[in-house]
Amino acid sequence: MSSGNLTNVTFDEITIGASAELSRTLTRTGFEVLAMLSGQIDPCMLENEQASNVVADDRAHAAGAEALIAAVLGTKLPGPGMKIVDQDLHFDGTVRIGDVLTARINAHEKRPDTKEIVFDCRCVNQDDVALVSGTVTVVAPTDRIKYAAVAPPELALRRGDEFHKLLRACKNLPAMRCGIVHPCDRGSLMATLEAKQRGLIDPVFIGPKAKIEAVAAAEGIDFGDVPIVDMPHSHAAAARAAAMARDGQFEALMKGSIQTGELLAVIVSSSSGLRTARRISHVYVIDVPSHPRILLVSDAVVNIYPTLEDKVDIVQNAIDLAHVIGIEQPKVAILSAIEMVNPKIQSTVEAAALCKMADRGQITGGIVDGPLAFDNAISLEAARKKQIDSPVAGRADILITPDLEAGNMLVKQLVFMAGADGAGIVMGARVPIVLTSRADSVRTRLASIAVANLIANARRLKTL
Repeated sequence: MSSGNLTNVTFDEITIGASAELSRTLTRTGFEVLAMLSGQIDPCMLENEQASNVVADDRAHAAGAEALIAAVLGTKLPGPGMKIVDQDLHFDGTVRIGDVLTARINAHEKRPDTKEIVFDCRCVNQDDVALVSGTVTVVAPTDRIKYAAVAPPELALRRGDEFHKLLRACKNLPAMRCGIVHPCDRGSLMATLEAKQRGLIDPVFIGPKAKIEAVAAAEGIDFGDVPIVDMPHSHAAAARAAAMARDGQFEALMKGSIQTGELLAVIVSSSSGLRTARRISHVYVIDVPSHPRILLVSDAVVNIYPTLEDKVDIVQNAIDLAHVIGIEQPKVAILSAIEMVNPKIQSTVEAAALCKMADRGQITGGIVDGPLAFDNAISLEAARKKQIDSPVAGRADILITPDLEAGNMLVKQLVFMAGADGAGIVMGARVPIVLTSRADSVRTRLASIAVANLIANARRLKTL
């Protein structure tokens, strides 16, 4: 739509035969809105690989096509001020994501006494196959209306609350014994008590007792019978928590108001006793409102510039976590800037190597492909446009970023620009470590704790 001001067309100005048309490409979101309006398909059940092949029924077509016809009438002819009072439409055909729908209207009859105009209407796809045909009667405006020509707002759908599913999966599991390291702020205290109330954890506070109690008193928080292991400062609290986890007293650790680097320095130290043969890495569990399922992103916190050898463990840790949260055969996209191997871009070379290592059984439990750019990793439409034939492209459950900088920027863009929520967990140590941020909501902290609980349960059952 061009910039500037537009005007409607009044009843007196409209002549028999006057016409207008409007075209729209049916996006995935548009398809799902059409499905919701039809009442025949639950869009939360449409996976990316299914949505391009599922055809909507006639009622779904009616909802979509009627909206486009109404858009022509409401924005072009007559435009603002009109009112639809009657319609006689017939519906045929099917639609798919990517179809170009065009609605055309033509003034057929004018009724001066009621200011009504009958429009012949037709909506077709890119092959000129009629989807809707018939008439719509409107009361046309009699006064001039000017309005600014602005682009319509983008529509985003929340396809489901993935974090709620994680919490529901923990419903019948025993509470895990969890050490809360230096919980000297409101967020960590509130999340701990909420998780305890939900039966997710049996917590122990580790940190300066006087400070923890002072924060609780200032915030009006009653933490009841939660025990406190009194330690003078954050570093001592981290060391004590690691030692207790090493000795089997905790099934998980959770970061309080201690700095992430300070806690991780203790965890990765060879003296902590929490190291395993596997390299430690962080996995974000992300709920993106506009994406149909959960995304795992690694590593955006721990490994700054991981080597190929490091990435083998990073990928395996993410796959193991995917299994724990119910993804039986996760699809792993090794991200880079492009989808072709280019010796000048090291991440593409390492992506190809990781794929071959997965083929030879050095990485197990998932389908690995790369290099893939972000768009064709998560969007079937983008993958098809680039003619990428891959079982992962457009369907990725796990995104492995080239380095910490890329991962950190990706996650924060999803959170601050796409409204995503990101829970986080450290894998590869003897116990899962919940890493939270001071900016995290209680909901996000609870999701992180739920993930840790699922991991702890898997270890009890020796399935991880």
